[in-house]
Amino acid sequence: MEQLLTANVASNLYWFGRYLERIEATLIEVVNAFDKIIDIDKDAGKILYQKFEIDIEYKNAKEFLDTSVFGEHDANINVLMGYARENAIISRTYLDTEAFGSVIELSDLLKHADNSSFWIDCNFIDQALSLISEIWGELTRNQERNTSDYFIRLGKLVEKTDFHLRLERDKGFSLVVMDEIDTIVSILAPDAQFNTHDERETYEAILNSINGKIDKIVVEQ
Repeated sequence: MEQLLTANVASNLYWFGRYLERIEATLIEVVNAFDKIIDIDKDAGKILYQKFEIDIEYKNAKEFLDTSVFGEHDANINVLMGYARENAIISRTYLDTEAFGSVIELSDLLKHADNSSFWIDCNFIDQALSLISEIWGELTRNQERNTSDYFIRLGKLVEKTDFHLRLERDKGFSLVVMDEIDTIVSILAPDAQFNTHDERETYEAILNSINGKIDKIVVEQ
């Protein structure tokens, strides 16, 4: 794991992991909400995006897909992918060549769809999710872990926990993921001391704890 990273590179690797996980998790939730709009509750999409503190409007399930993925709001997938692409370009030297190529392919796919007039469907989302799975696979295929790999993994896990808590899912899962976060923290910053948490604590307390750990590692790297 002998690899020297600047604070800027470490931060970009971390945020690359976060944005890619956020895109993947959002697309999965969008498909789930799409199914609910058709079969159970036409307001399922609005309820989902309210948890992201975003108000969206749509007339039917098909319009929900287009609005949720490419609407004018902070969760626009193409905009998020633009951030991920920028992070990847800045830290290009530390990314697997094929993974970087897949990042560019995913970015081009979303950019083209966002700029075109066709309405997206679940097949399009499946295509995007498949590319994301390829990127994760390409990033983790080497058995030996480098420091850069840990920062990407850290970003993925932090976003997974943040996303899970925003959706107000069970805290138990988030605490399990935090155990893995703590394992990576102990590798990257062996002298850092942090408190553990349990399910009695608030979502805010858990998220503040995570952010404190990340600031200690990424900012001070």
